[in-house]
Amino acid sequence: MIDLFLHLDTHLQNVITTYGVLTYVILFLIIFCETGLIVTPFLPGDSLLFASGAFAGMGDLNLLVLFVLLSFAALLGNIVNYHVGRLLGERVFKDTNRILRRSYLLRTHAFYATYGAKTIVLSRFVPIIRTVAPFVAGAGTMSPQTFHTYNLIGGVSWVGLFIFGGYFFGNIPFVQEHFTTVIMAIIVLSLVPPIVSYIREMRTRARRS
Repeated sequence: MIDLFLHLDTHLQNVITTYGVLTYVILFLIIFCETGLIVTPFLPGDSLLFASGAFAGMGDLNLLVLFVLLSFAALLGNIVNYHVGRLLGERVFKDTNRILRRSYLLRTHAFYATYGAKTIVLSRFVPIIRTVAPFVAGAGTMSPQTFHTYNLIGGVSWVGLFIFGGYFFGNIPFVQEHFTTVIMAIIVLSLVPPIVSYIREMRTRARRS
């Protein structure tokens, strides 16, 4: 998995060369699973979208097809996740569970405490939390209408930002020469919001105690 993140451009190039048009199906499934299955928050999201956009910039993939298809995957993934949350609730998160860790749930609740329903939009840009947020929304009190509205805004914005970002900036010589560093920077920057939110939550709890 670490090798996948560090050499994402190489792996994606191999997939495109090997599978051709089926690459779109593979990308769709990865984005759908990363956003729709609560047990796969570790799959690449931001970095994969950026890399896909970069390959579209080189002419290996179609930009419009990528944007429409992966936006649909992101929207559908969250919808499935939301309804699974309504069905199962939060009881599946346990401290002893390696995948459904209770710490993920607590971070997501801290996000909700800070941003409310907008969490569905903002969480799109935060690994792990974007996978847990729709599940928690479904298990909580967020109405389907509110969820679907924010899901549409967040899903299209998330995919568009990284797809078009990769398309316009992914083929700059500096970015190409330091692609792994750029991908790692994207991952690190995406982790800043939950860390800040967690620190704020801890400070709030400390003041109350």
